[in-house]
Amino acid sequence: MMKKLAIHRQPRNQDCADSMSLAERELAAFFGAVNELFGSELAELSAKQWLRELEAADDLPASTSEWQTLTAKASFWLAKRVNVLSLTTEFATT
Repeated sequence: MMKKLAIHRQPRNQDCADSMSLAERELAAFFGAVNELFGSELAELSAKQWLRELEAADDLPASTSEWQTLTAKASFWLAKRVNVLSLTTEFATT
């Protein structure tokens, strides 16, 4: 799935190249962590949410901390999703 999400265009300037590199590393780290903790299905859904957060941003993040903020927003979505799934499982077993 990550290969589908990778950016394959060459940037026009170095600032853009740096930003793309930060984005790719941040998304890859997020995807890998979610995949390890919750499995591939939630990792793919979380990566899609990460991309939605990027699309919703007014500007491209310009620093590592701004990319991490974007990841935190996607992580918040993931936490809500995991909470709902655990409640659903809990009610199904009682």
